[in-house]
Amino acid sequence: MKGMWSLLLCLCTAAAPAVAQAADPALDPVEALMREARVTGLALAVIHDGRVAELRAYGLRDVEQALPLTPDTTMYAASLTKGAFAYAVMGLVQDGRLDLDRPIADYLPRPLPEYEKYADLAGDDRWRKLTARMLLAHTAGFPNFRFFTPQGYDEHAKLAFAFEPGSRFAYSGEGINLLQFVIEHGLGVDAGALMQARVFDRFGMTSSGMTWRDAFAADMALGYDENGQSLGHKQRGAVRAAGSMDTTPRDFAAFLAGLSRGEGLDAAAREQLFGEQVRIHSVQQFPTLSTDTTADNDPIALAYGLGWSVYRTPEGRAFFKGGHDDGTRNIAVCVRDGRDCLLLMSNSSNADGIFAYLIEHKLGPVCFPWYWQSYLPYDHPELQAPDARALPHSPCLRWPLPASVAAPVARR
Repeated sequence: MKGMWSLLLCLCTAAAPAVAQAADPALDPVEALMREARVTGLALAVIHDGRVAELRAYGLRDVEQALPLTPDTTMYAASLTKGAFAYAVMGLVQDGRLDLDRPIADYLPRPLPEYEKYADLAGDDRWRKLTARMLLAHTAGFPNFRFFTPQGYDEHAKLAFAFEPGSRFAYSGEGINLLQFVIEHGLGVDAGALMQARVFDRFGMTSSGMTWRDAFAADMALGYDENGQSLGHKQRGAVRAAGSMDTTPRDFAAFLAGLSRGEGLDAAAREQLFGEQVRIHSVQQFPTLSTDTTADNDPIALAYGLGWSVYRTPEGRAFFKGGHDDGTRNIAVCVRDGRDCLLLMSNSSNADGIFAYLIEHKLGPVCFPWYWQSYLPYDHPELQAPDARALPHSPCLRWPLPASVAAPVARR
């Protein structure tokens, strides 16, 4: 073990980057990376010691009208919603209203399959084993969503267990939405109201919501696919804990800073949120039900907490949550026991091709599990090859700025 940490220390340890001031725009490589990877718009925030030290936006929120993306532009949070929802749920746990290990059957007034949404589970009593901990840690045994099957997308697919609840990790939006259902039908707590009180109001997120508001339209980011075609902005009319939030870079940076400070949760609740619930050995997070395994991330003890991925380095605990949809790429990552954080939000499907570079550029070499998160650098097409999954991918592989970006920036 000592030898492993010595190796990681060589790979990962560096002086914490200076984040007290924003970089000189004339020397900023972010725009160069965006140009090379064809990223439409991107916002970033750096948090240091619980305070937002840098907040910037680049590119366009609407290409046709040449409208700039700003820190106050409404953007789709996608699965960043799950991380914020997990924080709100831990408030219920802290208040003694929800027990993480009590079966959800104890909370519901009727058996789960008697509700139309979960009628598919009739005849399979494994649902009675489910707990809030399993649902938040993605060990429920469900697919990501019922319509994502091993054979492909099927809008008529039925919800079914893919494996025994609690036996392993498999990322599942179905599980998060089920916990919302239990909270609403078992505790009588509206999930939208819970998020408003525990997250949006607490952190002054006045431009965020779990459903669409007409006011968002005045400064709204359109999503763009890999070819730069507009996908519009979906106006979600129902609260979905797995991913219905609209927010702004400024708002979510405020939440991330509060999370970094530990605001609103006591030490025990925070330890549950970011403690190791299940170790992860999958090659990549998606496809979620793949049984391919790897030891690549064992040196950093990659695991899932409650709503957040977690790992460890010689510099302390780290946690992160991504958000991914067509025309949306987001990541929030905190390292050094939460002292230093980076938020990246983009309205381009190409943005994850520069995320490994930006994480290292802003946070230093922090052994982020880039391959597991599918952050394959745009200038390494070999990583897209089908046989690349079988190769080793060290999370501590360095991703300094590519020469094509660093050299022109240095000459300016």
